[in-house]
Amino acid sequence: MRLAFWLALLGAVPLLALDGVVLNGTTRRPQSGVEITLVQPSANGMNQLGKATSGADGKFKIDAIIPPGPGLVQSTYAGVTYNQIITPGMPTSAVEVKVFDSTKAANIAKAAEHLILIEPTADQIKVSETFVFLNESTTTFNDPARGSARFFIPAASIDSARVVISGPGGMPITRPAAKTNEKNIYKADYPIKPGETRIDLTYTAPAAKKFAGKIVASDSSTHIVTPGSVSLTGDGIEVAGREPQTQANIYNVTGLDYNVLIDGVGQLRGDAGTAPEEDNGQPKPEFVPARIDARKWWIVGLTCGILALGGAMLFRRGTA
Repeated sequence: MRLAFWLALLGAVPLLALDGVVLNGTTRRPQSGVEITLVQPSANGMNQLGKATSGADGKFKIDAIIPPGPGLVQSTYAGVTYNQIITPGMPTSAVEVKVFDSTKAANIAKAAEHLILIEPTADQIKVSETFVFLNESTTTFNDPARGSARFFIPAASIDSARVVISGPGGMPITRPAAKTNEKNIYKADYPIKPGETRIDLTYTAPAAKKFAGKIVASDSSTHIVTPGSVSLTGDGIEVAGREPQTQANIYNVTGLDYNVLIDGVGQLRGDAGTAPEEDNGQPKPEFVPARIDARKWWIVGLTCGILALGGAMLFRRGTA
């Protein structure tokens, strides 16, 4: 009888009490009025487990029952949502949640890298673009009207376009390619938080010997990469060299438009004619550009593969 009583009592107690304080990384002070939501990924999407709002001292507490597995703390402030992963075994008390003030000043977030991978096959041309933004301030750039990245997508390719964004310390998320008032120019509406944010755009075009694209003006230079079996000639590009490990061809884009002839077929992720790799449930290889440093940069590493969540290639800095 006594055992049954204690089991019933324990069953009524939340399995997790999450508490902590919200700090404003811009002002370096506790932040009140921040909405905190505890969610957990599931096969049916995100399950909301609990919710709270930070008080005048920035503190919050959520009593929730959480199934086994990681949780995600989402904090919303000034129109921007910040994510923080809580894995099993991590402390759930005195958790520090950081938010930032927001601005529309474009100079806060600088485009540090822009790579375009072109992989033609007998059936189609696969294009994978990677944008890397660096925000070295303590303020989030957020301009929904203009977006964080703007890019060209051919009219015939818009249905296949996919945008995947990886923010600082967050989980990759999918965003639509939103229209702008310029023909075939689209944008990704996502705030650029302090740190490094990567945006991967992928789309396919019908198989052809010609391909044309546009570059929306940015702070960084743009490079086109093709498999070693594929070469490009035409207007708006110049040969930059060959990556020694994969023998990938590298081209500089010299203006805002390029119009090239394609010779050959191939894929960096493997031979175009091989069977697709069996999905065994294991994580797929990911090719992540390394962080930017103060040295002159050059492409010194591109390994074969496409990011499973969107497509991109390894890009790291080295001495020229």
